[in-house]
Amino acid sequence: MLNINSIAKGIVIDHITPGKGYEIFKLLELDKASYTVALIMNAQSKKHGKKDIIKIENVIDMDLRVLGILDDSLTINIIENEEIIEKIHVKLPEHVEGFLKCNNPRCISTSERNMVNKFSLVDPTTHLYKCDYCDHLYNVEE
Repeated sequence: MLNINSIAKGIVIDHITPGKGYEIFKLLELDKASYTVALIMNAQSKKHGKKDIIKIENVIDMDLRVLGILDDSLTINIIENEEIIEKIHVKLPEHVEGFLKCNNPRCISTSERNMVNKFSLVDPTTHLYKCDYCDHLYNVEE
């Protein structure tokens, strides 16, 4: 059996839908990290059968709740002294800034360099967002 040690301080992203762990790993650019990171894929899960897990032995300065866009079933555990001090259950965020990119070539956010992309949730059942600038629809599932 594979054994991954606990971490003293950092973040554990748990209950990731199998296969989505690698997407999150790439999105957070953890392959470029200088600290210890573990991506565990297809781990046993009592609730779901299988799951992915990411263990990060560091504190990342970003709102990790935005990961709910990729997988709204995951949980984020903040670890200190090898103990969970906070458990965050994510959901689809109502508003997203700087995470999604508008793919409408006529949108001002694609032509202006320093413009932050902003999206609002339109339909939570289909994971549909719209660009706040041009109203272009963006389906997270695609």
